[in-house]
Amino acid sequence: MIAIALAVAAATALGFGAEHRLGARSENLARALIRLMLWVVLPPVVFVNIARLDPSANVAAGVAFGFASLFVGLAVAYLVGTRVLRLAPPSVGGLMLVAGFANTGYLGLPVVIAVFGAGELPSAIVYDLAVTTLAIFTIGATIAAAFGTAASRPRERLRLFLTRNPALFALLAGLLAPAALAPDWALELSHDAVYVLLPIGFFVVGLILAAEAEEGAIRFPPRLTAPVGVALAIKLLLVPGVVVALSALVLEVPEAFPVQAAMASAVNSLTIGHEYGLDRRLIASTIAWSTAIVLAAGLASALV
Repeated sequence: MIAIALAVAAATALGFGAEHRLGARSENLARALIRLMLWVVLPPVVFVNIARLDPSANVAAGVAFGFASLFVGLAVAYLVGTRVLRLAPPSVGGLMLVAGFANTGYLGLPVVIAVFGAGELPSAIVYDLAVTTLAIFTIGATIAAAFGTAASRPRERLRLFLTRNPALFALLAGLLAPAALAPDWALELSHDAVYVLLPIGFFVVGLILAAEAEEGAIRFPPRLTAPVGVALAIKLLLVPGVVVALSALVLEVPEAFPVQAAMASAVNSLTIGHEYGLDRRLIASTIAWSTAIVLAAGLASALV
């Protein structure tokens, strides 16, 4: 966990500094790195690990519990945002995104390996793709369209999700493929590749946050406002709490699922929020705070 925290801090700082040097070109760099992760690194990692996964009722239950926790988080964020905080619609939509959706990809996957070992990586990938990725580009985009100030086309977002998400098809192929197509050497390489996602991903985070800071959407350190505090409580306590409770009361799920549910707010929330006109200050601040808290908690547990 110490290595992960240092890598996150260093990569984010490098990305933040690179944005100031590159200016407008930083957006092109961010897109190129995202394509590298999406099309080159992630699909083979997903295929190999899912091909070696032994599907079970526990995994299916974990996916169902993940969606249940997501809907609870979204509902509570909406009620608190509208009835208690009385936020404007763009802020309500931003609150819902950062309270419900987690960074289960290039933060969650390395953390799961660090905490539980590589044996839990297939379950972590299932949660990332079947819960977070599927939901944020469908449910998340619909929320952004409903509460944002920009014109919206949810069907177009769904089409893009299906045509620009090779990891989803790698997951389906892995489920159908025999384990012989995922030999031990490929499995070991895939575990190493997960750690490649971490610095690249957070370098992109640094680029994005620096761009938001230049446009006045965030400052460092970000203010811990009431909406940000509510988002953190829902994302880091309520959402994983639902998964843990359902696992205890109904059916025990893989260890990776509660950890994935407890990950920091998804960086894709900022991308979607920017496109649809949500409250970027709230979104960016929550991402920064939740990532810092998750890493601090991981460090504390590693040192105990």
